[in-house]
Amino acid sequence: MALNDEVEMLGNVSLFAGLQPSQLKLLAFTSQHLTFTEGDMLFSQNDSGDAAYVVLCGKAEVIVKINGSDVVVATLGENAIIGEIAILCDVPRTAGVRAATRLETLCIEKEQLLKLLKEFPSMAIDLMKVLAERLAATTADLSEARAELNKLSKG
Repeated sequence: MALNDEVEMLGNVSLFAGLQPSQLKLLAFTSQHLTFTEGDMLFSQNDSGDAAYVVLCGKAEVIVKINGSDVVVATLGENAIIGEIAILCDVPRTAGVRAATRLETLCIEKEQLLKLLKEFPSMAIDLMKVLAERLAATTADLSEARAELNKLSKG
């Protein structure tokens, strides 16, 4: 994929929407284009967080281990950012991510992402929005699961 194509695709990611074309070009240039085949793992739960990924095309499954089994908790597609939590919180990966289809990504190293967030406060705000939306969805899922569990326990 050509650098200009990557720049255009990065411009479609809400997190990077506030960046100028020259800044997007720098981001694309300093990122690594990676392609995964269906079933490939981008990273596993509890791995160290050394990079985030932007999905250029394809779908990725977010997986957590529950009682030794893989459970898909989300499917992410084009323009999604993956793996940012481990970078921001400096904790092991909270989930694994697997390519659900052929998947093209831009891999952004931890240092590069943190530098961008410091240089562009609007980008940090956009990332907070992404994280808040994920937290709201997780809270809704948890509430639904608790309600279902209560129904089952009452017979």
